[in-house]
Amino acid sequence: MRTSTIDAGLFLHEFKAKGCTLWQFFCQWLRHPISTAAIAPSSSELASAMLAGLPEKSRRVVELGAGTGVFTQALLDHGIAKEDLLVLELNQRLYNHLRRRFPDLPVLQADAGHLLQCADRCGYLDGGEIDAIVSGLGLLSMDSPTQQAILSAAFECLKTEGVFVQFTYGLKAPVKKHLVEELGLTIQRGKFVFCNLPPATVYIYSRPTAQEFANDSGCAVIN
Repeated sequence: MRTSTIDAGLFLHEFKAKGCTLWQFFCQWLRHPISTAAIAPSSSELASAMLAGLPEKSRRVVELGAGTGVFTQALLDHGIAKEDLLVLELNQRLYNHLRRRFPDLPVLQADAGHLLQCADRCGYLDGGEIDAIVSGLGLLSMDSPTQQAILSAAFECLKTEGVFVQFTYGLKAPVKKHLVEELGLTIQRGKFVFCNLPPATVYIYSRPTAQEFANDSGCAVIN
């Protein structure tokens, strides 16, 4: 029994030493399980699946719930310019981490439901229309009013053909069906990513005018 205790202690020590970002994320999940939503940062495979949901030639992108910055780095590597990327993270510790990791990026500690006000106040909207919003938020665990506030704010900022790209660990689309209908949105099911903890599915929300993109991207449209 003592050996198991020692092994567990050594595992935690190594876990903290070699994966400080993972450890930091896990600690935030323990403190704020609903708002953090995931027990570990997203994988590079999930990041690739999320970026596959972006319209071709996307230039202006907002990221909601950036966490440790996995999607943030993927967006930069994808070619999104620093001045065209706006990042929001509500959690204080994760926000501080993002500020240290991406000192040249506009990173705001803010509620995603206040996106329009935040983007306007910081001058981001002056740079042009927003092509896409990439979300790492735990929408599935949120109630209807919270989901509605976030989606309404998002589509007020997006250009007409813009998309809201979201992933979920659940077996169904993360946004409640009645809200999708009330907001007049279409849903496209993107890739299922097994190589993630937990495995996840990507969903793409858009206005009906973005239907042509759905057909071109190979995503399955959900009625």
